[in-house]
Amino acid sequence: MNQEEQLKLSSQVCFPIYSVSRLLTKAYKPYLEKMGITYPQYLVLLVLWEKDGVTVNQITEKLLLDTNTVSPLLKRMQLSGLILRNRCVNDKRSVIVQLTDKSKELKKEASSIPEKLLQVLLTATIELPDIIHLKELLEEWIDVLGERKPSK
Repeated sequence: MNQEEQLKLSSQVCFPIYSVSRLLTKAYKPYLEKMGITYPQYLVLLVLWEKDGVTVNQITEKLLLDTNTVSPLLKRMQLSGLILRNRCVNDKRSVIVQLTDKSKELKKEASSIPEKLLQVLLTATIELPDIIHLKELLEEWIDVLGERKPSK
């Protein structure tokens, strides 16, 4: 592939992934709006619904985000009554994030979202094994890209 071809949008691996990510987030929006939360807040809640009482660092690691991205998000979530943030008794540098009764109640409402999204994705040409395979492949990419530094 020559230089001109390499710089075409249609030649980029990242663009379809970026576009699908944006469109999936958009597909979540009507369900999350009913719950009064954003997609990033939903991701934090997913982490906490899996294991309540984790540190900010554990959330950042799980979501592959920087602390300076997660901290303002957590602050807004605390102001809206979704989480509690408290300094760790054993390590004052760590902040423990916990669910509130409000966010525990939202879990019931959120439980139907994955199935609804799956129904949107399943078509005559996209079947469940395709979705499972794609998820596994993307998880491999995350592992590879998370470990490697960009070449200069």
